Amino acid sequence: MRRIIGLVLMGLAGFLVTTALLALFYIPGAVKKTPLNTDTYTRLDGTASTLPNGTSGPVKYFSHSVTDGAKSDGDVAVFDDFVCLISNPNGDAPDCVDDTDPEKRLVQASTDRFATDRNTGMAVDAKDEAKYGVETHHEGLINKFPFGAEKKTYPFWDGVLDRAVDATFEGEDTIDGVKVYKYVIDVQDEPAEISTGIQGTYSSLKTIWADPVTGQMVDREEQQTRKLQDGKAVLDLDISFTDETVAANVKNVESNVNRLSLVGRLPLIAGILGLLSGLVGFFLWNGARRANGGYAAGPGRDDDGGTPAYASERSLDVFGDADADTNVSRADIHRR
Repeated sequence: MRRIIGLVLMGLAGFLVTTALLALFYIPGAVKKTPLNTDTYTRLDGTASTLPNGTSGPVKYFSHSVTDGAKSDGDVAVFDDFVCLISNPNGDAPDCVDDTDPEKRLVQASTDRFATDRNTGMAVDAKDEAKYGVETHHEGLINKFPFGAEKKTYPFWDGVLDRAVDATFEGEDTIDGVKVYKYVIDVQDEPAEISTGIQGTYSSLKTIWADPVTGQMVDREEQQTRKLQDGKAVLDLDISFTDETVAANVKNVESNVNRLSLVGRLPLIAGILGLLSGLVGFFLWNGARRANGGYAAGPGRDDDGGTPAYASERSLDVFGDADADTNVSRADIHRR
């Protein structure tokens, strides 16, 4: 029995060591990827003043981002993103309205399609965009930071300027117990198409708090101004994530960080258990082998090394050829 238990434990040790190696070299790369079933809703609120009257009032900003599983692959995630900005004078506006809304609450609505590396979050090369059904060129980060974000400046996509701008690391912070990195994007009076067919200047001060482990944005706020060439403001916007959105992001980050942390500890845990299983299994197996006189248990020996249960050392001689000294044959034995 000890021999069997020992062999089982040594087999378990092999399994655990293999698991430890996979967890060390393969699983982290497989887990640290943007999932292909992403379907997220993000809401911001704040205030804005817009033409034609220029009066300031409450607004809602809504974003729906979903991955295209058919176009995505093992390395690249393809996203379709819909955004909508509407005025919310009574505090009860829906997420979005169309241009037929009788209250004329629609300020801006647009769609975008982009493809990003599932680990780094960076937009794919321009030469590969058509492969993923992306018609408009993108560059830099778009909707998240990399897994294992660093304390450095990253290029971040700006849809108004149609190019990446600097997202500068400006320190660490904590949001509801979650450690985050703070990145700031500061664009001042850049020439841009501020609305369809209308040229002017564009300014944006955007602050993003991102989880450094997963790269997910936890909170964001932005002050944005668009002006005509004569300096008249077309849009003056000040918005940030709603409390509900921040709470949902914190919960999601905590869940994902715990999962990644478990993956990070798995090589050590599996390695230690594998070593212990292997040592205990070897000692049990070796003890049973030594008790059997150096041989594994088999017919005539029990697992603990006992003597044969049904034969003596001379039993094979009796059933062999006739003994030369006694001249006893097999037939004589049967007769006796």
